[in-house]
Amino acid sequence: MDITKKLLTDCRLCPRNCGADRWKGKGYCGVGAEVKIARAALHMWEEPCISGKEGSGAIFFSGCSLGCDYCQNRSISRGERGKAVTVEKLAEIMISLQEQNANNINLVTAGHYAPQTAEALYLAKEKGLRIPVVYNSSGYEKPETLRLLSGLVDVFLPDFKYLSPELSGKYSRAEDYGARAKEALKEMLRQTGSPCFDERGMIERGVIVRHLLLPGHVEESKRVVEYLYKTYGNQIYISIMNQYTPMPAMSGDPLLSRRVTKREYDRLVEYALSLGVEQGFIQEGETAKESFIPEFNGEGV
Repeated sequence: MDITKKLLTDCRLCPRNCGADRWKGKGYCGVGAEVKIARAALHMWEEPCISGKEGSGAIFFSGCSLGCDYCQNRSISRGERGKAVTVEKLAEIMISLQEQNANNINLVTAGHYAPQTAEALYLAKEKGLRIPVVYNSSGYEKPETLRLLSGLVDVFLPDFKYLSPELSGKYSRAEDYGARAKEALKEMLRQTGSPCFDERGMIERGVIVRHLLLPGHVEESKRVVEYLYKTYGNQIYISIMNQYTPMPAMSGDPLLSRRVTKREYDRLVEYALSLGVEQGFIQEGETAKESFIPEFNGEGV
């Protein structure tokens, strides 16, 4: 607890380095020191090796250190919704999800609560948590913060949104996103090693990197996929997503006010295959639907 108190007094957990005293107010992430959760339930919409038939035990945390303009989870990413829980309660929620036969514990955007999450994981493991722990993040992370979770997380599921400082600055106000995501991914792989699956095909350890194709930005996506494959090869899986959903905030943007076309997505997938990408996931059919956005009603909290 002393480490948590210190880290949150002058908070520099994320690359924003806002220095907020989160015991007295909110950081750039939109939340204070209290852990806030918007939903904790079985989630069926992750990659097949994460959700499986039973579902992933997804815990959606309130707040976000990145804050993309087009965020699908905008109702919680600004920290405006969610119920405050203690570290002990968070550990109990993890055990409860395991008892519901979740394939894993899926920590969705927990980086700004890394010290508290580490405490909760230690407690949960003492209470019998045995299923894999998945760390599901924007990719905008600091290696030193990720090291707080070393030995506690089995699978990292980061986004790798952009390489272009111009795009990351425009849509996420983070010109350093690409550089930070590169550093974070290197640390994630160091902690887990190459992917490992059980007899059912469910991932037990490793890194799956997600890339969401944005409308009108196929060339940028090609650069991201090329970087990931040429840098890491088969040490990681690459998940290429077409589920971009235009939110009301993007109504005035000439590109991001529409969905990704089939032709755009096909071009990206074909490019990935031409590079030699074999370890990956693609989305088929009409996946850009609001069904991917769950109800953040406090279920399971």
